[in-house]
Amino acid sequence: MKLIINYVNLEKKKRMTTKIIYNEALRTSCTHIESGTVIETDAPKDNQGKGERFSPTDLVATALGSCMISIIGITGRTHEINIDGTVVEVVKIMSSNPRRIDEIKVLFHFPKNITYNEKQKQIIKHSAMNCPVLLSLHPEIKKTVDFNL
Repeated sequence: MKLIINYVNLEKKKRMTTKIIYNEALRTSCTHIESGTVIETDAPKDNQGKGERFSPTDLVATALGSCMISIIGITGRTHEINIDGTVVEVVKIMSSNPRRIDEIKVLFHFPKNITYNEKQKQIIKHSAMNCPVLLSLHPEIKKTVDFNL
């Protein structure tokens, strides 16, 4: 694995996305620079944490579901496919040796009152399976996606 460490102050270069502060007791505060939104994380209970907030690996799994539905939404605008009210459930499964995300399951629940034709279903599936987060995840992480279409 190649690790690049750059000690340049990123804030001065205007490239920083997030500023993270380690508070204490395995908790961080993560500030989104552009909006000022703050997310706190905790280590999970099974890894010495309190489990009172998203864990970093929860955020990875959540980012996948959020990215997939966002990309479907963008594509839906282009093709006039309404996905308003869609619910996405995400399940993260960890392995222990090494400790890492082993599988992420993404389950879509599209609105019952909307019927999609075959072309729309293919557009939905194709757009989701090309989201940047999915394409960025390590190939050894199993990705299970159920569209329920």
